Amino acid sequence: MPETINDKTIFSLLEVCNSIRKTIADRYKSAYWIKAEMNKLNHYSHSGHCYPELVEKIDGKVIAQIKANLWKDDYRNINDRFIQVLREPLKDGIKILFLATISFDATYGLSLRIIDIDPAYTLGDLEKEKQDSIKRLQDEGIFNRNKSLRLSVLPQRIAIISVETSKGYADFMQVLNLNPWSYKFFHMLFPSILQGEKAITSIIYQLKRIKKVRKHFDVVAIIRGGGGDVGLSCYNNYELAREIALFPLPVITGIGHATNETVVEMISFSNAITPTKIAEYLVQKFHNFSVPVQKALETVVDKSRRMLKEEGVKVQSEAKLFRSVTGNILMENRNHVKNHQRSLVQVSAFRFKNELSKINGFEKDVRNLSPENVLKRGYSITTHNGKVIKSHSELKEGDIIDTSLSEGHITSIIKKTYEQA
Repeated sequence: MPETINDKTIFSLLEVCNSIRKTIADRYKSAYWIKAEMNKLNHYSHSGHCYPELVEKIDGKVIAQIKANLWKDDYRNINDRFIQVLREPLKDGIKILFLATISFDATYGLSLRIIDIDPAYTLGDLEKEKQDSIKRLQDEGIFNRNKSLRLSVLPQRIAIISVETSKGYADFMQVLNLNPWSYKFFHMLFPSILQGEKAITSIIYQLKRIKKVRKHFDVVAIIRGGGGDVGLSCYNNYELAREIALFPLPVITGIGHATNETVVEMISFSNAITPTKIAEYLVQKFHNFSVPVQKALETVVDKSRRMLKEEGVKVQSEAKLFRSVTGNILMENRNHVKNHQRSLVQVSAFRFKNELSKINGFEKDVRNLSPENVLKRGYSITTHNGKVIKSHSELKEGDIIDTSLSEGHITSIIKKTYEQA
């Protein structure tokens, strides 16, 4: 009961709060469908209860705010339906249409008790975000930008955005490293969160890191494994999709779900349902290049062998013909040599005989012209000081001369010389 002091009626705080509680209870007896944004879910795992912070915004500015309660059993049922319908759990930052009662507590103040949440409303809002992202990318002319890039003939150097401990990453690496043709890949992991709201900033951060060293890579692979289709709304985010659309390297995605494509998958260079399929895609790129090369190699080897065999037969044939022709030539020339040899012997013998006869004649002439034989024929040789005298002019009166005869010598003194008339 209120008390009176100096003609003033004074209420206790509890009395005021109880009055407010009764007024609200009398006024708001029903449950109401309310739309708002779940700014924070505030789920406490130890109790299972949630204490959401609900807001309404206009142009990003909060114009209304209230606390709410979502008890454990209600949360479990609602969350299961969200995952079934949206492929997403209840989380921060989504718009919801919820059924709630209004209550006031003297200790905790005004709050809403959430009884149910319609997942179809949130699904529509998420789909609207997806369509808005698609339209913005198309209006900016970059929706197909990454698809228009040229993938290397041999995409050997792979930058991988994934969680190191995820099954999808393990499956991807197994297919890549254990391919039956032993193709070798260089790969480097850029670890990232891959689902939920934090995945957006985490993936963008790693993309920017890769961009700085893009010359060392041929392709970027975003590999998400496990978790089913839960937590995929982040891949409809405009900022993330824009970063991938404008990325200077081809981006391939293996996000691991079989529902409708996310925006990131739509704008990426290539995408597959699972990480395994992405790895097979890269291995197939190698195989598409390797098989024609191998066939070309086999063709070159086969043709080379056939050419060598054909040329070997030709060489053998030419060698056989060469031996035959050279044998005949050698035989024929051998006969010519023998004939020439006989002719040469005959000619040489004739010439030798003839030359010998000439020599004998010369020898006879030499003997006949020798001084001894000349003297025997009545001639004499006169010398002066050992020099044969040929002309009277070589002598003068008083000179002593020697005359050689066939038999003996005469020494004379010149009294007079004269020229024969």
